Amino acid sequence: MSANRPQVYNYKNRSRKEWQRWLWSVQCLALLLLAALGCVSAAAQSVAYVPTHKSNSVALINTATNSVIDVIPVEIQPLSGAMSPNGQEVYITNSGWIFGSNSVSVISTLTNTVVATIPVGNFPIGVAFTPNGAFAYVVNSVANSVSVLDTATRTVVSTINVGASPWGVAFTPNGTFAYVTNQSTNDVSVIDTATKSVVATVPVGINPVGLAITPGGAFAYVANYLSNSISVIATATNTVVNTIAVGATPITVAITPNGAAAYVPNDGSNNVSVINTASNTVTATIAVQANPRGVAITPDGAFAYVSNRIANTVSVVNTATNSVVATVMGVALFPEAVILPAR
Repeated sequence: MSANRPQVYNYKNRSRKEWQRWLWSVQCLALLLLAALGCVSAAAQSVAYVPTHKSNSVALINTATNSVIDVIPVEIQPLSGAMSPNGQEVYITNSGWIFGSNSVSVISTLTNTVVATIPVGNFPIGVAFTPNGAFAYVVNSVANSVSVLDTATRTVVSTINVGASPWGVAFTPNGTFAYVTNQSTNDVSVIDTATKSVVATVPVGINPVGLAITPGGAFAYVANYLSNSISVIATATNTVVNTIAVGATPITVAITPNGAAAYVPNDGSNNVSVINTASNTVTATIAVQANPRGVAITPDGAFAYVSNRIANTVSVVNTATNSVVATVMGVALFPEAVILPAR
């Protein structure tokens, strides 16, 4: 055969090592192709978990089709929830009201079934995972405390006393501090997670409820329900550095993964305020349906999902245009929060 002639594969003359190298190359290419196909927006491949307060259940929304695909029974009157950093579990707080569930339902995202129920303090509302996923902090509103759950053993390992009628909790990105809103004392307790003790108390507006911390950890945005405002806390000094007027009775806050915007549902004015976090000004107000209570941003930052409690719907907001692009029907009864994968 001429040395200048183009060579073709001679399968019969291949050595075993050559075959192994060829098969390895094909496998690597296949894995790369699968990875590339999997790199679609998080909104297209994730599921939103929505606690429905009066149905004692959690509705599952396929964010690719924006439709309810399943309902998971939990205990009495779930109010909030959080997804573990690895995305494998969702913790749902069951407030119980007068019936006293006082528990957390642990949902496996692999099977979408409740795999454990953890007793906590009286009237649990907010819950958040430490960034490493080792612990979950559960806010007990009537008990004026925070239950610290070991996520490996699913047991309460510590109880931290905070202010009166606590509601929400959020961690700094490094996991060093947890911020807890206290409705009746109009302040925020700052917990050192190493010592599990309150190291600062920050006065804010009237009836603080939901909150979120910026991705860089520099600021905490706190929704003041009866002040119709957002308090911006500088976490370096634990002081309020700005107060932003929003709609009527803001209930919670979600911040985009790039930290550029905060989305605030106002359950008294049936809209969502969009805050530019660089200027701390409201740059858009988005009309949604009746009594918006929860909000979560998709990991790619493309959409905000807003639960409308009285309407029994979820509004899907395009964050590029700040307009509602879909409405998920049949999320009943009384959707309170929205839980999406961590960014």
